[in-house]
Amino acid sequence: MINVRNRRFSIIALFVAVLVGFGLANLVDWPAQALVHSTAEDANHDHEDNGPAHDDNDDHGSESGAEHEDEGVVSLTSRQIEASNISIVMVGRGGGHETRLTGRVISAIDAKAAIAAPVSGRVVQVNVAPGNTVEAGQALAILVSGEAATLYADTDTAIAAAEAARLIYQRDLKLVEQGVVARQELEASRAKSLAADAAARAARAQMEAVGSPDAQGRIAITSPLAGTVGAVEVTPGGFMSSGGIVAEVSDPARTELAFSMPAAFAAQVAPGARMRVTSPAGSVEAVVVGVALDASERSGAALVRATPTAGKLPPIGSPVSGSIITNQQDGGLTVPADAVQMVDGQSVVFVFTEEDFRATPVLAGRRAGGQIEILKGLSGNERIAGTNAFLLKAELAKGEAEHVH
Repeated sequence: MINVRNRRFSIIALFVAVLVGFGLANLVDWPAQALVHSTAEDANHDHEDNGPAHDDNDDHGSESGAEHEDEGVVSLTSRQIEASNISIVMVGRGGGHETRLTGRVISAIDAKAAIAAPVSGRVVQVNVAPGNTVEAGQALAILVSGEAATLYADTDTAIAAAEAARLIYQRDLKLVEQGVVARQELEASRAKSLAADAAARAARAQMEAVGSPDAQGRIAITSPLAGTVGAVEVTPGGFMSSGGIVAEVSDPARTELAFSMPAAFAAQVAPGARMRVTSPAGSVEAVVVGVALDASERSGAALVRATPTAGKLPPIGSPVSGSIITNQQDGGLTVPADAVQMVDGQSVVFVFTEEDFRATPVLAGRRAGGQIEILKGLSGNERIAGTNAFLLKAELAKGEAEHVH
């Protein structure tokens, strides 16, 4: 009985010892397994984190490179350029000092006429009044002139004499062939015929010069150009002396600019020089067509004439002011004033490269006549944005703002 109990006790003790040993073994092994598992998870986690982080850096670097590459670049299609009215111009050559001028709008030298009577006579008809519009060749007034009637008669006489001399020459030519008339007489008749022809041509030309009067001496005084009638100096029934003004006609659409400037500066201005003109109607571009250095010896001023190349002038008589470049220098580079824009505190121009506009830093110099001198940054062969270049600056700022957000 005692042996059976001892055996049971031994079996229970052995079983408890086995359980205790197995528990201690697991307890000792758990930190190592946990450490290994934690290390593996950390390693995997670090690997996963480092992988995407590395990719993010690569992507960020790529994006930064792209942004750096596109920095200061504005891409526009040809349709967008046209719709924005952005002009593309070549870099100019020149430079110099800006001189301010005052002037006014006048009729072009060949756009006005003072029509005078070619001969003395009596006014029988006046066809126009101030403000009327006339065409070239239209009659302004009708004169009756005894002098003109005499010219008409003299012309008829000269033509008749020329015809008679021609017939005598033809007769002598036949008689010479028959041996009846000497050749010397033939030569004399030929000379008389040539002289009579010349006298007839002179008479016809003189009659045409006075307006081709008819046999009664009536002459139509006509306008040499189309335009508007100004002053009319005659009335029906009045008498006109030769050279007296009948009326004035001018074409208001054909105008030019006249400026007064010191003769010392005028000597530095030549035809073809560009001007920027400001008038009540706005700003226009003009080019010098003539310089008269001795136009007014008493005042010491010279006359500078210019015609507009872009823009519309106000009516005749309107005051204007202009600026012109004197003491020009051929070696410098110039661009339109609108082409130079301030970007991040630096002067830039937008160079056109067929695909986009690139903001190019420049060193700007003097400003004269709507142009700015470029001292550094351009070679002179570039095409740049001129008018409305500020739109490119705004587009560039818009792109930078979108990048920040």
